[in-house]
Amino acid sequence: MRYTPTSSLLAAVLLAAASALYAQQPPLRVAVTSELDTARVDETVELSLAILTGAFRAEDLPRVQVTEVGSNRRLLAQAVDSDGDGAFDQLVFQATFGPRAARTFDLSLGDRVPPRKQDFRVYGRFVRERFDDFAWENDRVAHRVYGPALETWQKEPLTSSGIDVWVKSTRALVVNDWYMVDDYHVDHGEGGDFYSAGPSRGCGGSGIWNDGRLLVSRNFRSSRVLANGPIRLVFELEYAPWDGGGVTVSERKRVILDAGSHFNRFESRYSFGGAAEITWAAGIKRAKTADVRVAREPGIVRTWEPFKEPNGHLGCAVVADPARLEATGEADGNVLLIGKAKAEQPVVYYVGSGWDKGGDISSAAAWDGLVDDQARRLRSPLKIEILP
Repeated sequence: MRYTPTSSLLAAVLLAAASALYAQQPPLRVAVTSELDTARVDETVELSLAILTGAFRAEDLPRVQVTEVGSNRRLLAQAVDSDGDGAFDQLVFQATFGPRAARTFDLSLGDRVPPRKQDFRVYGRFVRERFDDFAWENDRVAHRVYGPALETWQKEPLTSSGIDVWVKSTRALVVNDWYMVDDYHVDHGEGGDFYSAGPSRGCGGSGIWNDGRLLVSRNFRSSRVLANGPIRLVFELEYAPWDGGGVTVSERKRVILDAGSHFNRFESRYSFGGAAEITWAAGIKRAKTADVRVAREPGIVRTWEPFKEPNGHLGCAVVADPARLEATGEADGNVLLIGKAKAEQPVVYYVGSGWDKGGDISSAAAWDGLVDDQARRLRSPLKIEILP
């Protein structure tokens, strides 16, 4: 009796053969160069699938092992599905670079090693039990935004698309613990929630700028997490349409936070009809006691404000590519960076915070140093080269 393999069995055999072939390939060598005159500590190296095509497939990325050339130390790496289509399209890992330094890494296939709990330095989730918050953090900063249930909370309703800040003096991930205990307005040795965003832009909220007015959305309507560590968190928020000054506007906001960073990458895509482009604005609440710095040329607005004693001071900042900016401004108690965008054109800016009891900064001058460093990194991204 002649045996004829089924199509599914044949496909499985071919897939196994292809996987074995890829596994036998020599390592892919990647050179990464920083051209900054200052060090980059725990910088995230992002390799797109397009760069890796020919060496690895999307399904291989969780099994890619990263080793620095000259050492046997394997670096923690994370495969990321950045667009939520079910296929991995990025590989990220972290390394420290000295001034004008280059490092070389070998990428090879091996058995997938799941990250350990202690490897995770980012986390984010939808918090239904707290009136639909979305909260997120890394080992340096924590934030939250407000969902629909908060708009109708009988005790203290709030309609706001501003960005709230929680401050941390621990490298541990604390969001779940703080929500569980529900006493995070008091510092029990880890930090707390001492910032009041209210209906303002808080620390990095955005809106539409129209004839000197800031027109903002209501609370986010839905959320989805695309990547949740151990190195990179990616999530998206959807905002329902609102009046942008005669134009109906809706927004999809993507947030990326990497381990070790004080700054989130915010990427807003606006949909609107009846206009060729819109003017957007993003900024920070200007507290009465805040020290404010607005620097159009490097694309920076930052504040430094005192909390009530004994909770120290908070620094907030928004940093954007100055080539994408039109102006700076103020409205409704917020200091703003202002730019233009076409429909579905991504509006990218960076939102950061720092606490003088968190262990990284101790003064407004130190906060300015971190903010200026972020602006320099934005102007000088890492250079990546695939070596023969």
